[in-house]
Amino acid sequence: MDHWRGKWALITGASAGIGQALAEQLAEAGAHLILTARRSERLEVLAEKLTRQYGVRIKIFPADLTRPAAPDDVFAFTEKQRLEVDLLVLNAGFGTYGPFSTSDRTRQLAMVQVNVAAVVALTHLYLPGMIDRRHGEVLIVSSTAAFQGLPYFATYAATKAFDLLFAEALAEEVRGYGLRVCALCPGRTVTEFQKVAGGPRRHKQQAKSAAEVARVGLQALAHGRSYTISGVVNYLHTHAQRFVPRRLVTGMAAKNLRPPA
Repeated sequence: MDHWRGKWALITGASAGIGQALAEQLAEAGAHLILTARRSERLEVLAEKLTRQYGVRIKIFPADLTRPAAPDDVFAFTEKQRLEVDLLVLNAGFGTYGPFSTSDRTRQLAMVQVNVAAVVALTHLYLPGMIDRRHGEVLIVSSTAAFQGLPYFATYAATKAFDLLFAEALAEEVRGYGLRVCALCPGRTVTEFQKVAGGPRRHKQQAKSAAEVARVGLQALAHGRSYTISGVVNYLHTHAQRFVPRRLVTGMAAKNLRPPA
């Protein structure tokens, strides 16, 4: 973790869950932080706490990534502050649960904006500077949902599949410049995701803590992996699907997630 000491890390979705855990672990490692999320009051509380505990420098910039212009606003802020971002953590994202055909289309498109478009925009803004400097890293928070179609979470799973493939491709593109890109794929995690998405509450006992997931992601990034799955059970379950017909996998997921009649 000393790898990031004294460097600036930009974290989206930093006000809760995995984003907050990533901020805490990077601050403990001595990284300076730029924290962004919608809820400014949570960012202020977190920044005050981490500054007091670890003595690192912290900047906050509230931003709503459902706005297409938000990535440019974030970038303009860091440029104005003359902050050299060495670690870009793209954690912001959300899901919605239920039949796609009766879902709120505005909400579905907002999910694509945050989970996909903002990831592409922010990476495109910060990657050229990293290439010029020949150092820098990008951590994109995907999901184990990325490995199969997920009925009743159809758009969410599709956006996370994009994040995974995007990260893996970029990891190879920029490896020659000394840069690292990694997709972190958590399974069930103790965060606000379930509350926001409104999905079924099942298998709570298997959920990992946000701190555990954050640690796995940072370790994988530091070791130069292009993706990582948090938890041995999640890893085995995800890769076992390769040996099963895809239709059967989505069928089993549909049975598991189908809303009550």
